[in-house]
Amino acid sequence: MRKYHALPVALLAALALTACEDGTGTQDEGAAKPQMTSSTTAATAPQQTSTDAKGTQSGTTGKAQGGNSGAAKPTDPADPANRVSCNGSNTTVTAQPVRRPVNHMLITVKNTGSKYCDLTYYPVLRFDEMQWAPRPIEDSKPQAVTTLAPGESGYAGVTLSAADGSGDGGTTGRKLEVGFQGRTPNSNGGPSALPTLPAKGMYYDSSLTATYWLRDMDEALTY
Repeated sequence: MRKYHALPVALLAALALTACEDGTGTQDEGAAKPQMTSSTTAATAPQQTSTDAKGTQSGTTGKAQGGNSGAAKPTDPADPANRVSCNGSNTTVTAQPVRRPVNHMLITVKNTGSKYCDLTYYPVLRFDEMQWAPRPIEDSKPQAVTTLAPGESGYAGVTLSAADGSGDGGTTGRKLEVGFQGRTPNSNGGPSALPTLPAKGMYYDSSLTATYWLRDMDEALTY
C-alpha cells in the first residue's frame, strides 16, 4: 500500500497561486469552456491613455537625444588647450633698426605654423657671446598673453642704448639670438631664432632692454 504524505499548507497555497497566474491549473474536461465575446475583449483589452502615449514619445525622444550627445564636438583652435608655444620652429623672426625712437630695434615674429601659438613673457636676447641677460620693460607687460593665429605677427621693441650716452660697455653686435620662454618665466619655450642683422651690426650698451611681446607694432615702439 502506497503512503501519501500531506503537503504543507503553505506549499499548497503557493502551487494554487502559480496555477492561477500562468493558466496551467487543472480543469474539468467535461465543463464547457467559456467563449470570450467581442464585447468582453474590448472591455478587457488595455487602453493606452494620452499620458502613456506622451511617456512613450518622451522616452523615444530621450533616447534620440542621448544618442546625439555622444557626437564629437568641434574643437576651438584658439582654446588654450589647443595652442602651442611660438618659437623658432613655427615662426619667422626679423630684427630691424627703426628711425624713431632713436637707438631702437623692432623684433617681429610671424606665426608660420598651422596652430595658434603663444608669445609668452618677453624675448630673451643675446648678442654674440654676451654673458648677461637684458632686462624687460615691466611697464609694457600686457594684460593677457599675446596669441598669434596662423599668419599673424607679434612684436617686441628693443632699446639698444641710452640716448644720452649714459650706458656702459657699448659694443657692436654681429649676431643676435632671440630666445622664447615657455609657460613659466625663464623656462625653455623651444628652439631659438637667429634673425639676420644689418651688415654693419647693431650697437648696444648696458641700457639694452626689451618690451614684452605685444600685438601692436606701434605700442612696442612707445617704450
